[in-house]
Amino acid sequence: MKGNVYGYVRVSSVEQNEDRQLVALKDVGVVKHNIFIDKQSGKNFERPKYKKLVKKLKPGDLLYVQSIDRLGRNYIEIQEQWRFLTKDKGIDIVVLDMPLLDTRNGKDLLGTFIADLVLQILSFVAQTEREHIRERQAQGIAAAKSRGVKFGRPKKELPTNFYKVVRSWQRKELTGRQAAKECNMPVTTFLKKANSV
Repeated sequence: MKGNVYGYVRVSSVEQNEDRQLVALKDVGVVKHNIFIDKQSGKNFERPKYKKLVKKLKPGDLLYVQSIDRLGRNYIEIQEQWRFLTKDKGIDIVVLDMPLLDTRNGKDLLGTFIADLVLQILSFVAQTEREHIRERQAQGIAAAKSRGVKFGRPKKELPTNFYKVVRSWQRKELTGRQAAKECNMPVTTFLKKANSV
């Protein structure tokens, strides 16, 4: 009996576009309601849509992914998931940009060996790329900081009457709430800054 056909799409952030992956899945006949999309890092498999997909998968189903790094970027976890899906769940997986990673073919010992070998190499490449991305990001941040780029929200200037109001508050002439109102600040912010004066 032929199972259902699913597709899995992952991009690393909300800003990234998943269209290329969706087109590839549509081209192989995956219907829209059987495509699961996560917009988050591939560092692990704790992704809501991926988990939902795995729960739906039944023996005989077929799962398409564009490339192995869309499945994940952790060397060991990719291999564990691959074995879990193909052995425990009993599904077939096709990696579209790597025809050797099609579990429908080569179910003999040589085919399995070749697929396992390719999977190990690609998993290694995916994790290595993840590490390079992090390294390049850290280098970019360090370079920006050395050029004087400031990260985070700009520091908000204290109101001109702040120190005067703090003195009144310290002398118990004003409550914290009144002092914060005088400075046009939230009470917690006023108290935090006033206590550090």
